[in-house]
Amino acid sequence: MTSRLQDALAANPQVWGGWVTGPTALGPDEFARAGYDYVGFDVQHGYLDDADAARMLRRLEHVPIATAVRLPGPDAAPIGRVLDAGADAVIVAMVESAAVAAAAVAATRYAPDGVRSFGPLRASLGLDPAALAARASVFAMIETARGLAAAAEICAVPGLTGVYVGPADLAISLGCAPAQAWSQREVLDAMLRVQRTAAAAGLVPGIHAGTGAVGKIMAQSGFRMITLASEGQCLRRGAAAHLQEARGRGVDG
Repeated sequence: MTSRLQDALAANPQVWGGWVTGPTALGPDEFARAGYDYVGFDVQHGYLDDADAARMLRRLEHVPIATAVRLPGPDAAPIGRVLDAGADAVIVAMVESAAVAAAAVAATRYAPDGVRSFGPLRASLGLDPAALAARASVFAMIETARGLAAAAEICAVPGLTGVYVGPADLAISLGCAPAQAWSQREVLDAMLRVQRTAAAAGLVPGIHAGTGAVGKIMAQSGFRMITLASEGQCLRRGAAAHLQEARGRGVDG
């Protein structure tokens, strides 16, 4: 049994994602309607905990979009909860060593290969531990100077699906402001270094691009899993365009 995310990655050079930071019934549906490949639920920075994410995941069974959940660490209980609710992938933040990446992988696998507790919540997932573990993708976020230095060791961890770059924290860790993530050569070079390291290890390089324009550049640079915008960013952009049209200014103001 493969997941929607695994199927999308197998069929496409890039997969495009939206991001959800708060409880919403409409966000994932609208990303799916717009043609996005996946939606990420942010349990690290958003107004969600893993139980909120699990509740939203359960209702997405018949919505044609893949799912990922970003978690603040490799703790097994929250990782297991969102996978039991049907998440296709977990993205674990602030990974700075192979040991932490290995802990994240172990949280998605049952004994003797890991520490995940058995408790699937969605009937369609079935009850086969091997199939449940096989459909769970694991991404380690590389977003600090320490993580960057350990990128090769992280990418060598068995069972890891890919790495996912967090540009803002990476910029801060390298002594730049978050807004400089896309303009400072040092930060851009660091991102591309992660991409090359992941690709060389046969892993999926992912990144939080933040805009479609940046996403296009990152795709051209070899990244394959690219998050474009959050539900808040999309709402703000659409709301501004409607207001400009109503005022007779057109979408360009």
